[in-house]
Amino acid sequence: MKVVIIDDAQLNLTLMQHLIRKIPDCVSTTFLDPVSALVWCLENEPDLVIVDYMMPQMSGTELVEKFRARYPDIPVLMVTANHETELRHQALGIGVTDFLNKPLDNIEFIARAKNMLALRQSHKHLADRASWLAEEVAKATAKIQEQERETVFCLAKAAEYRDPETGAHILRMAHYSKHIARVLGLSIEQQTLLLEAAPMHDIGKVGTPDMILLKPGKLTDEEFTIMKQHAVIGYEVLNASHSPLLKVAAEIAHTHHEKFDGSGYPRGLKGHDIPLFGRIVAVADVFDALTSERPYKKAWDIEKASQLLRDGMGKHFDPECVEAFFTDWEQVLEIKQRFTDEDMELREPDEVMTSAGEKLRA
Repeated sequence: MKVVIIDDAQLNLTLMQHLIRKIPDCVSTTFLDPVSALVWCLENEPDLVIVDYMMPQMSGTELVEKFRARYPDIPVLMVTANHETELRHQALGIGVTDFLNKPLDNIEFIARAKNMLALRQSHKHLADRASWLAEEVAKATAKIQEQERETVFCLAKAAEYRDPETGAHILRMAHYSKHIARVLGLSIEQQTLLLEAAPMHDIGKVGTPDMILLKPGKLTDEEFTIMKQHAVIGYEVLNASHSPLLKVAAEIAHTHHEKFDGSGYPRGLKGHDIPLFGRIVAVADVFDALTSERPYKKAWDIEKASQLLRDGMGKHFDPECVEAFFTDWEQVLEIKQRFTDEDMELREPDEVMTSAGEKLRA
């Protein structure tokens, strides 16, 4: 424990330093000059300050006032020959912990110093305990979040195994979504949340019959009505969880087929009544679906798909989200090149899941 002793009389410093040596595990540092003492204290964080009241250049109360601005909880013992009640009230008001009168009683000095060092030790233990608890909570939270990410990707893969779309599609549209969110000025936390929730946008397709989901030709009106239910199914599956991540994923599943002009499904929401994440994912999902090859269609070229997004501004898509998507176009092309269908097709299913999960977090 570090004890600082400040007094303008060398004899007093020598006496108090001698007494402090009688307390185990203590190291004392002495100062005749209160200004130098304050500078040292602000740089070294003592465990106890013992300070004289009457000193040249700076009084004990002035020193304590400046010291308290930096260290509100470190004990301060003031030594004074002044017995005035008003002085003590003033000193207590600025943060002096206790007083000792001159001439010093050696036994009382050691006892009070020990008590204040014990108080300081308790504060440090509490701080260490709080820090340890915060670290443990952070570890537990990180573990839960990691488990949620694994759950997210497993759910997304479950839908993918029944859907001609690929794992690379999940990764591309999720990163396109994060790109849009970044350009729109969303926080890092919101960008990450969107990146991790977006892959579950089509989880409701697990409830769509294969004859409709895998049909190579155009769907009939009746079949399309059934297909549209995947947005509701996805919402109901995900919204049953109390996880904030899955709640966001439920919202995305429910709203990414809504259209800005109100002609989308399942609820016909319009404009900014559509949650922002749903509006973002709508742009990212459509662009990647158009530019990806599927068993039932060839991939569109980037220019044609880009024009469709621009033509759909204010109709299908939120204009701000489309503009954000085309901002920093090099980033869009980098995402498209980084997550390729061919890369996923060369892997075993378990390897795909592991790789895609790692890439999603990257």
